[in-house]
Amino acid sequence: MTPNIAIVQIEAPRWRTPPLWLPLFLLWIPALLLAPVILLVMFGVCVAGRVNPGRAIATFWAILCGLPGTRVHVTTHESKVLVRIL
Repeated sequence: MTPNIAIVQIEAPRWRTPPLWLPLFLLWIPALLLAPVILLVMFGVCVAGRVNPGRAIATFWAILCGLPGTRVHVTTHESKVLVRIL
């Protein structure tokens, strides 16, 4: 399953943002339009780097599909950032 929504929340000492819901599924529209160019560039990079293009695409897809459920916490002594991918 591909990621559909990212939730970003930022906390600082004097303010806190409400959770910001980012619809990642809207990124599929430009990605589909640019797919032929992306595949040609990826194929060229794979040939130049002597990597199997099929394996590179399969690996990229596996990483993309593994993103849902990812939680990233970044904390400093003054602020926090939380990113969740659903």
